[in-house]
Amino acid sequence: MDTTLPRMPESSQKAVRVTPQAANATDSHFITLKVMKRYRLVYRGIRNAYYSFDTHTKKRESLGTGDADEAQRLLDTKNEAVHHAEMNLQIAQVYLQHSDPGLSARTWQHVMETIISLKTGPTRERWEYAIDDKAFDLIRHQKLLQTTAEHFLNVLKRGSVTTNVYLRRAHNFAIGMHWLPWPVLPKLQWPPVTYKEKRAVTSDEHRKIVQREGNPELRAFYEMLWHLGGSQSDIAALSAGDINWADHTVSFRRRKTKVPVVISFGPEAATILESLPKSGLLFPWLSRLHEKHRAKHFMKRLATLGIHGISLHSYRYAWAERAKTVGMPERFAQQALGHSSKAFARAYSKNAKVIVPSLEEYEAKIVPMRAAVNQ
Repeated sequence: MDTTLPRMPESSQKAVRVTPQAANATDSHFITLKVMKRYRLVYRGIRNAYYSFDTHTKKRESLGTGDADEAQRLLDTKNEAVHHAEMNLQIAQVYLQHSDPGLSARTWQHVMETIISLKTGPTRERWEYAIDDKAFDLIRHQKLLQTTAEHFLNVLKRGSVTTNVYLRRAHNFAIGMHWLPWPVLPKLQWPPVTYKEKRAVTSDEHRKIVQREGNPELRAFYEMLWHLGGSQSDIAALSAGDINWADHTVSFRRRKTKVPVVISFGPEAATILESLPKSGLLFPWLSRLHEKHRAKHFMKRLATLGIHGISLHSYRYAWAERAKTVGMPERFAQQALGHSSKAFARAYSKNAKVIVPSLEEYEAKIVPMRAAVNQ
């Protein structure tokens, strides 16, 4: 049977001398630290053993002795170690507050709101959506200087991949702003960010989607995603003025990267474009919808067809894989996708299946040059 031995009151007050410069805007040269005894002594008669009970984690740990006096000394040592750590932290906070008065009250909610205030457009929307994650409720009102690695690990355990990504960004932002004097979680201890496997829309899936879609504007929209490989927002924003019928090209500037894109279109795409408005926006209704609402329409269509594992963004993967399969030079694919980095084009087309022709086929195509005739 467990019994808790008589102990001193759990809270006591100690005065710690600090320098006048470290005093936090007060005439007194003393600060008062409230020390809570974290560990309690527990005795188990069956095993004749003493344990320390952690009032924070609610776990018991054997002290490895059955002697009451020795157990008490070990317990006092554990509590003293915690006390010194907490006292040093509070003294450090006094010094930090002298340089930044708001440091002691700053929470992670304040960090995330500050980041949002610096963002614009779709990036701001993604941040606003991300911080609503319920996993952040565990630290939302937690003070930065009182945050431990356990707090972060609990958030990461409860959250998703998105939680991991945005918590990293908030953490790095706080360090960069010197709101944190040290990292809460060491870089090597962060769980790896593992994204779900992304795949392209197959030609058979695209054919089924177009055939089942009853809305002409949506049907033409899916066709242009297939032929041009643009993002859904870029294609939805196309206007008649972006089409050059003389050169059979479509030109636009990517909203995300601001990279200009000029891409040629063939007969099939030309047929679709001819059916769209001759002036103004090509997709008047879709251009007014938020990207998440366009995505919902697409997901509903997929549900009626029993297709899983793709999204509107999968059309970009499809275009890149088709381009690689037919041997389009990488620089052209990079330009069409609107990325200045080759790494992005390669990432989109990494699942493309390219069959390398045999050397015999290439040798058979070689046309012997006529021998020179000496005059």
